[in-house]
Amino acid sequence: MAYTLNHQAKHLLLLPLSLLIFFSSPCHSQSCNSLTISTTHTFTSCNQLPELSSSLHWTYNSSNSTLTFAFTAPPATSTGWIAWGINPTSTGMIGTQAILSFPHSNGSLIVHTFDISSYYPVVPSPIMFDIWGLSAEFIGHAGTLRMFGNVKLPPEMVELNQVWQVGSSVMNDSIPNKHAFGLQNLRAKGTLNLITGRTSGFGDSRIRMRNIHGVMNTVSWGILVPFGGVIARFFKAFRPADGTWFYVHVSTQLIGYSVGVAGWGTGLKLGSMSKGVKHTTHRNIGIALFSLATLQVLALFLRPKQDHKYRSYWNLYHHGVGYAVILMGIINVFEGLSILKPRKAWNYTYITFITVLAILAFSLEISTWIGARRKPKANTTTEKHYDSTSAGNGQHEEQQSLPA
Repeated sequence: MAYTLNHQAKHLLLLPLSLLIFFSSPCHSQSCNSLTISTTHTFTSCNQLPELSSSLHWTYNSSNSTLTFAFTAPPATSTGWIAWGINPTSTGMIGTQAILSFPHSNGSLIVHTFDISSYYPVVPSPIMFDIWGLSAEFIGHAGTLRMFGNVKLPPEMVELNQVWQVGSSVMNDSIPNKHAFGLQNLRAKGTLNLITGRTSGFGDSRIRMRNIHGVMNTVSWGILVPFGGVIARFFKAFRPADGTWFYVHVSTQLIGYSVGVAGWGTGLKLGSMSKGVKHTTHRNIGIALFSLATLQVLALFLRPKQDHKYRSYWNLYHHGVGYAVILMGIINVFEGLSILKPRKAWNYTYITFITVLAILAFSLEISTWIGARRKPKANTTTEKHYDSTSAGNGQHEEQQSLPA
């Protein structure tokens, strides 16, 4: 039985390591599939834009400062619209010289230009750049719209402030209704260097901090803390007089708490950087989780001795709060994943970890229970007599109280 528990424990120890390796690996965005869109449109460059599942194919002719482009994105609904534009004066929506496409009620695709001088209403209007060759096509199998055009730029304008967006409906076959104000919509802007081909998002630092926040909290509350709880529950079952399990448990929980505090701090910073963006459930769980975990750490220094009359109450509190922290941590990891929307592999890997941890915990529970049932009564009597005798001279009692 001891061999079985040790064997399962070794596999359990490998779980956090494998998850740490996975979550520390960078997440790469998809690249454009091809520079040739159709038999009549071939481009020299393509950029997968960081938001709204969109991409920009383009060719820049420096001799006449002409940009030929194809913007592709899925509209928010089948009757929605897509837009791409250049802002010559700032990085936001106001001032953008935009091209917008949507399906007309007669079944055709419309492409209009918009000089966006206000947030709403946005009406078709000429833009400051010469533009020609506007057209659009619907890609049925992908559920996306693609619009084409050529724009004449000032010769010195080689780095563009680009803005793109998608919406769900159009009013009177001419005026786009407001788009959503989710994270992806608010971050749909960036720069494009026509010489180097490099693109960047104005929200890159925020995106990087969001990813750091997600990784820290997944590793701490979602991996280390549950793992430390399993250690406390089962590792002492087969080596109760050995204090190793206690130190591993405390170390794991303290490391998890420390990383979690750092992750909680990045969450506060993100909140101050993202005015108007609210994730109430994720935030409230995070506050409660941090508060209970802090109480749990403080309780470590207020732990009564083994024979203290209040020790049983402390144990009840410690176990109850510990299980609550584990449960809330796992729930909030899934809340965070639903907000970040990373690659599905991240979700599947974390689900696999939690599932494997639960299965191993269940098997250890069964093994411990069977081992207790099979233990000879004579041995139990002998052990009790040994505990009583050893406790008399204070040696065994001191050893037992160490990991409690």
